[in-house]
Amino acid sequence: MGDPKFLRRTFERPKHPWEEVRMAEENKLLTKYGLKNKRELWRAQFRLRNYRRQARELQARVRAKEVQAEKETKALLESLVRIGALPVGANTLDDILSLTLDSLLERRLQWIVYVKGLASTLTGARQLIVHGHISVGNHKVRSPGFVVTRDDEVKVAYNAYSPFLDEAHPMRVSIKQKIESGKGAPSAPPASG
Repeated sequence: MGDPKFLRRTFERPKHPWEEVRMAEENKLLTKYGLKNKRELWRAQFRLRNYRRQARELQARVRAKEVQAEKETKALLESLVRIGALPVGANTLDDILSLTLDSLLERRLQWIVYVKGLASTLTGARQLIVHGHISVGNHKVRSPGFVVTRDDEVKVAYNAYSPFLDEAHPMRVSIKQKIESGKGAPSAPPASG
């Protein structure tokens, strides 16, 4: 792990910071997924690059018929299926290489709270999480970037001590009205472009 003063980087900045096309794409993703800043997006891109790098290295080692590489391939595929980035039937390294940034960003707690209808907007979902109104299982989670596994997705709910647990809370009533009228259906995410 190293010295706490010198932690590892969890993201990389772009090599050319002022590319118009890249900045436009980043801004679309920021608004689609309700990210606070580009650093959160760069973190997801960094994780995606690491998964792809591991898959390419494992492909080369599997071709060389290493036994340990097959075990590591199986472990990597299982971990990505467990977090929900890959579908349940994924069993090749090509599935990892075809991963998209969207598949990782849709596993964030903020997105899942919004899709489940616990908040009417992505900004509202982020605020509920940061203020401690959302729990995963019995654990209060205050990080909007928390990666929710496939098993924990059904456990995402309001915290036991949150005032939003009451069905008659004004925010819950307004969310229900938006869903019933079809205007703010959380199952239909905002357009990406």
